[in-house]
Amino acid sequence: MTDDTWKRHANPWSVWTRFAAIPVFELAVWSREWIGWWCLVGVGFVAVWLFWLNVRVFGPAEPTSWAARGIYGEQLHVAGTLSTDHLVVTRLLVAAGLVGFGLIAWGLIALDLWPLASGTALLLMAQLWRIDRYGLLYQQQA
Repeated sequence: MTDDTWKRHANPWSVWTRFAAIPVFELAVWSREWIGWWCLVGVGFVAVWLFWLNVRVFGPAEPTSWAARGIYGEQLHVAGTLSTDHLVVTRLLVAAGLVGFGLIAWGLIALDLWPLASGTALLLMAQLWRIDRYGLLYQQQA
């Protein structure tokens, strides 16, 4: 991503609407039970929002909020400046997020609410904690 894209991605509105897209995506997939293949329209809207529109709608942000500092820290991680202690915790959080993603997939495939809800909670907690760690990284580097 370009520097401007990272700044736009750091906008708190960008961060929080990405989190809000998770249950919208889940509802779109779950809706296949009611509307069949038309559920892909909802999945497509979420994909366009997450992968293209989100970082274009919101303006650039300075690292003054918790969310913005976290994204600026993520940029440092991508640039390869993650210290060993942050790297270990980040890997554990990514692993927890992958377990959450697996539970979400299971819940959506089986249309079972418990793995879906559990996976969503685990994924959200891992993502929030990871952003928090990235914010700490940014504060240490700044």
